[in-house]
Amino acid sequence: MFQLGKTIVSEDVIKKDFLCNLSACKGACCIDGDAGAPLEAEETEILKSIYPKVKPFLRQEGIDAIEAQGTFTTSEDGDLETPLINGADCAYVIFDDKNVALCAIEEAYNQGEISWKKPVSCHLYPVRVSDYTEFSAINYHKWQICDDACSLGEELGVPIYKFVKEALIRKFGEDWYMELEKVAETM
Repeated sequence: MFQLGKTIVSEDVIKKDFLCNLSACKGACCIDGDAGAPLEAEETEILKSIYPKVKPFLRQEGIDAIEAQGTFTTSEDGDLETPLINGADCAYVIFDDKNVALCAIEEAYNQGEISWKKPVSCHLYPVRVSDYTEFSAINYHKWQICDDACSLGEELGVPIYKFVKEALIRKFGEDWYMELEKVAETM
């Protein structure tokens, strides 16, 4: 671990390789697991405001889940999350013609309907950020469903921090990312 400003960063973010391999995993991270995608407080307001523009991109099951649970949910631990369809798929998940899970929010963004790409936790994956009073911890979340992404990243030499560059800049800023790159060069 090393400190960068008010963040504590796991060396795995620099040393491990990762490149999403959707053809292999089919977007399993959006349909596996036991909770929705983590949300930041301000993202809940964004989800409420963009829902009318995202709704046309959703599957009926997603619409039903969102209209029953809301555009976001709060876990028993008080964590803000995207709602789930029957405790499984993220309510915002859609599928392409190859049955690959995609994000309806990102699809609306890609088609110019909204200006917000998706929750930052999704954009950052496989990086997870835990916010504390004095600092934020930045860790690599190893999940077996991403083994093909690890293999592809290793094959092509793409470290995690480069794979999630845009998301890290979105979360922590350009200056922070440039400092991260300097640390990476020395490791």
